[in-house]
Amino acid sequence: GSRSERSVFLDLSKKVFLDNWEEGLLGFAFDPAYAYNGFVYVYWTEKVEAREGEMADGRKQKSNRQSVISRFATQAGDGGRTVDLASELRVMEIFQPFGNHNGGTLEFGPDGMLYVALGDGGAANDPFGNGQSRKMLLGKVLRIDVKGASKAKPYAIPADNPFVGEAGARGEIWCYGMRNPWRITFDRATGDLWCGDV
Repeated sequence: GSRSERSVFLDLSKKVFLDNWEEGLLGFAFDPAYAYNGFVYVYWTEKVEAREGEMADGRKQKSNRQSVISRFATQAGDGGRTVDLASELRVMEIFQPFGNHNGGTLEFGPDGMLYVALGDGGAANDPFGNGQSRKMLLGKVLRIDVKGASKAKPYAIPADNPFVGEAGARGEIWCYGMRNPWRITFDRATGDLWCGDV
């Protein structure tokens, strides 16, 4: 359509932290039931007060950034549907030690679960070993259940995730050992998860 026919659906420019070219608005997905509930999910980077985060090898890293997975509702207006920024529900906040290797794709799988691709946290050569550690969310593809999400419980961990109940492992993990899975998608014929890693 022409420029005059276009309208802005979502504007996070006042929220998103963009200090590194691998940061910003990184992922977006419509809820599978969007036609009924109007929900959208967004992966974006945020500037926060500098703090120390624990890394996989036990060391600490100071940083002022985090990744955020948010759910927003939409509302009808004169220009069509738009995202209601005041409706934000924070599903996840993940400490990021560096500005690169954030991953970023959000995809709903054929099973209705939300898959989140996270990089290993950045710098060079995964200095903290985050990607190989099952106690960290960094360097993974996560699988979470956001049906019925609320502030009290923004997501649930599916009981059939591979590391549920394993000591020292995060139940959200679907696969691990990733460097920077910046794009993922599902094969429409087989349901297999394909991942573009770095």
